[in-house]
Amino acid sequence: MNPTLNLEPIAAQTNELCRAIVTQPEFSGLHKRLDSFLQDEKLKFDYQMLNDRGALLQQKQQYGMELGAEEVEQFEALRKEFLGNPVAQDFLSAQEEVQQLQDRIHQHLAKAFELGRVPQSGDFDTCSDGFGHCGCATADS
Repeated sequence: MNPTLNLEPIAAQTNELCRAIVTQPEFSGLHKRLDSFLQDEKLKFDYQMLNDRGALLQQKQQYGMELGAEEVEQFEALRKEFLGNPVAQDFLSAQEEVQQLQDRIHQHLAKAFELGRVPQSGDFDTCSDGFGHCGCATADS
């Protein structure tokens, strides 16, 4: 299936968006926090084990199975150890920041498709358009 839109200007503007993100002074620190985690093989393994164990416990609960105290304690010990690592803390914080930015960008893209035009701050359901521009009328207005 061939796209109906000319993708060249979209690609160019996407590159401009990426440039706007990576040229932010704070981006370097954000990237370092992510990269420090990604370079630590043991920490990545611990994170995977924690996620796997958490998913298993959640699945057991969903199926009405009782969780044993020992397996919950083991999970909590893994969690506590992982969260006690400053690199892990920095990674989780950076990961959340990246996710919030991605969500904001997606919110704008989705609204543009919904409206058929570039969205304005007043087009969003909440007081903010996701980028700190309030779309609500204030008492001072």
